[in-house]
Amino acid sequence: MNLPAIKGGTPVRDTKLFYGHQCIDENDVKAVSEVLVSDYLTCGPKVSELERKIAAYCGCKYAVAVSNGTAALHCACIAAGLKPGDEVITTPLTFAASANCVLYVGATPVFADVNPETYNIDPESIKAHITDKTKAVIAVDFTGQCVENEKIRAICDEYNLIFIEDAAHAIGSSYKGKKVGSLADMTCFSFHPVKTITSGEGGAITTNNEEFHKKLVLAHTHGITHDEDLMEDAPHEGPWYYEQISLGYNYRLTDIQSALLLSQLEKLELFKKKRQEIVKKYNDAFSQIPEIIVQKEIPESDTCRHLYIIRLNLDKLKCTRREFFDAMSAENIQCQVHYVPTYLFPYYRHLGYKEGLCPNAEEIYKGILSIPLYPTLSEKDTDDVIEAVKKIVDYYRFMPS
Repeated sequence: MNLPAIKGGTPVRDTKLFYGHQCIDENDVKAVSEVLVSDYLTCGPKVSELERKIAAYCGCKYAVAVSNGTAALHCACIAAGLKPGDEVITTPLTFAASANCVLYVGATPVFADVNPETYNIDPESIKAHITDKTKAVIAVDFTGQCVENEKIRAICDEYNLIFIEDAAHAIGSSYKGKKVGSLADMTCFSFHPVKTITSGEGGAITTNNEEFHKKLVLAHTHGITHDEDLMEDAPHEGPWYYEQISLGYNYRLTDIQSALLLSQLEKLELFKKKRQEIVKKYNDAFSQIPEIIVQKEIPESDTCRHLYIIRLNLDKLKCTRREFFDAMSAENIQCQVHYVPTYLFPYYRHLGYKEGLCPNAEEIYKGILSIPLYPTLSEKDTDDVIEAVKKIVDYYRFMPS
């Protein structure tokens, strides 16, 4: 038996691989440098150009660039008119922002369970949690795989709910040939460095609804406008004049960040192709290992995968998830866990949420690990990841007595 490094064996590699990493090239550096010596570092033409190109890529009418993915979700909740007393159904198997944004506007998150095979929110669980207080659904494209858009759309139409798609993981993914960003009432993206494309920090909201677009623009710029059609006191005093007509926030993206994202957007399809190649390689390797459960995908989703998650079948292993995590680290493969179910955090427990709300999500959480996935991984890198997983599984496998 090949002894794991954590037990005194030789690591599969000498240098660390992390679960995610940005992919920056000379064109990205050049794009940012050009803005740095231009007249505008922020509130300039690159932001508008970015918004046009995101909308064009997604196949929707409008895009609003914002400072991060959380800001995108917050603005979407504001545009949806959510308020205290309203309920919003979302998933617990996500980053906390998917539910926190509901709290920001005084509404109440309601957690629906996930499909035990795809890990995405279960439409039947959404339907089971609808009350007369429900006003919206925030469905998360977990790992980049599209949610069951048609079923969720039908539920939202039946109950007159606003459909917000949290696509922080899913730029580049498509559902039945339609790009994510064109499907929901509002779609929220994140451009953090570990996402498929990055602006350092950044986000965007896309929509086909003109009224939502107007509210999103106000929400991310202090509620201040220069648009005479929106002003209450027009005609105004002069070209300098503006009005604050609602309470908004400073969630603007800079021209520096926009230039980087514009450059990255040109490489998105290449990044998607490489990610899909790595995912196929991982799926082929791990589907043959009973101790590893592979996340399943719906056929409607052409997925640009942000995360690759292996789920340990702990009934077949003589180790805990923590022991497996540490053993991978000793092999110089640094994993991560995505995610702790949101309502299990102390803050949510203090609000009255209890363990057991979503049994599928809690069970999935117990065994999941995110392994390296990004376009600059070499064939040797992915071979090393597979070798490390197999090596540790072999060591900790339950053997017949």
